[in-house]
Amino acid sequence: MTGRAGSGRGRGRGILLFKMGSTLSSLKAWKGDFEDWIIAGMGLTREEVTVVDVTLGGPLPPLDGHGAIVITGSHAMVTERRDWSERAAGWLREAVSRDLHVLGICYGHQLLAHALGGKVGNNPKGREFGTVEVALEQRAGEDRLLGGLPSRIRVHVGHTQSVLRLPEGAVRLASNSWDGNQAFRIGSTAWGVQFHPEFDAEIMREYITHYRVLLSAEGQDTDRILYGVSDTIFGVQRLHRFARVLAGIPENA
Repeated sequence: MTGRAGSGRGRGRGILLFKMGSTLSSLKAWKGDFEDWIIAGMGLTREEVTVVDVTLGGPLPPLDGHGAIVITGSHAMVTERRDWSERAAGWLREAVSRDLHVLGICYGHQLLAHALGGKVGNNPKGREFGTVEVALEQRAGEDRLLGGLPSRIRVHVGHTQSVLRLPEGAVRLASNSWDGNQAFRIGSTAWGVQFHPEFDAEIMREYITHYRVLLSAEGQDTDRILYGVSDTIFGVQRLHRFARVLAGIPENA
């Protein structure tokens, strides 16, 4: 298991990042891995984040001493119920019960929902890839993470499975015609986002190209999807906001 001691910010408690897999080998050699993009998006350095590769199967860190946790995406599926994933789900249940700040991204979003009693499975419409528009629910307007955004935003997505049913008590924050649960909050400190706030347009295009055959086999117009890819500021803004929310740094600092 890999880790880096984090100094943290604000209240002096570090940020923990659960690495649930790695990106495409072509992207990794060129642009780094999931954790690199997330850390950069939060405006932090590697020294400020403890990275734990959960897939290696080692013991998970104690809950104490961490101000927040981010769970990355993965090419695995939550429904495969891999041992390392199920252990992380149990850890997350305890983290949420203790009001630890949590942000689950794509696989992390689905794992958070699964851990808290929601249902995850293959999206009946197939894979959703590209830069897409999502609509924010009215309740997102006052949300600490998604508040202050326009009613519709463009984000990058790349997933086969979705949260088909939210956990009991969860608040839906965003949706679109492809996926009814693009973002949710449970309690006051835990969020899941199906979209990838850490992706940029280059990363998104590489993923579409990699999955082009599978997307085409589902009847999707990959040329149209590729043409529609564009950079968007909303993802990085939310990663930056999450770091500030969890650290207690005012937005205008």
